[in-house]
Amino acid sequence: MPSIQTNGLTKQFGDNMVAVDDLTLSIEKGEIFGFLGPNGAGKSTTINMLLDFIRPTEGSAQILGMDAQKETAAIRERIGVLPEGYEFDKYLTGREYIEWTIETKAADDDPDEILDTVGIRDDAGRNASSYSTGMQQRLAFGMALVNDPDLLILDEPSAGLDPNGIQRMRSLIRDRADNGTTVFFSSHLLSEVEAVCDRVGVMSEGQLVAMDTIGELRKKAGGRESIELECATQPTTDAVDDLTDVSEVLIDGTTLTAYCADPAVKADVVRQVDVQADVVDIAVDETSLEELFNQYTSGGRDGMAQEEADTESTEVPV
Repeated sequence: MPSIQTNGLTKQFGDNMVAVDDLTLSIEKGEIFGFLGPNGAGKSTTINMLLDFIRPTEGSAQILGMDAQKETAAIRERIGVLPEGYEFDKYLTGREYIEWTIETKAADDDPDEILDTVGIRDDAGRNASSYSTGMQQRLAFGMALVNDPDLLILDEPSAGLDPNGIQRMRSLIRDRADNGTTVFFSSHLLSEVEAVCDRVGVMSEGQLVAMDTIGELRKKAGGRESIELECATQPTTDAVDDLTDVSEVLIDGTTLTAYCADPAVKADVVRQVDVQADVVDIAVDETSLEELFNQYTSGGRDGMAQEEADTESTEVPV
């Protein structure tokens, strides 16, 4: 049973603004799924429909096998949410927020363990509103982890985090997925998505324009990967001329660079050249996720309208 299943999910605002258009996707248990797209692409609107913050115009969504609009209370008992645009008031400490979340969810988590997990135990007695942006992000993530959810929905989870915080977040996401938790997150940090996701979906102008592993998206987008071989003696193109999916070969002294349409052929390039010229060093350059993103969204990240749902204040989930 998929953790998230949408069928023709559509949201229209007014007469002409279609924020999400006929979205159909399926995300399996234990999968880390990255949801990409420029501002205005429909990402936050989709998340808000999954959480029943707004209702779809057409289509349906199931979360953990339950109807997202009819079984909201049961769904929220089994999911953790890190929203974008949350706010902490000036009255509660970080520890009190974690304790409140545990009580609200009728969970038996140890507050200190969660505070340790997200790296803010030493500051747990401080007022949460005085935290830095990164510390508030860690606290909100800790609240999402309460009661060991079956599904984590994270909207820009690395926002405001320093490199150490990003690394901790990445490790926690992977550990949870290894233990069976499904992770669905929206992000603008393409390197973060590339590092942690099993699959990605790319939204553009309300439509899902691509969905696959990053490796398969590279193939479909026609992205070339290069492999550069430093050899003990000068190589020639003869070694790789007959290899399928090698589109171009360049020689510069003792360096051979081959451009490959299929990443799998790179191993054959190394073997063939090594026989001829004794390979002593290898460097690989892959099509970046940034390049793929630009191809699938026609290069648009900047100057697009801010997504309507992003402008609405979202409360920290209970």
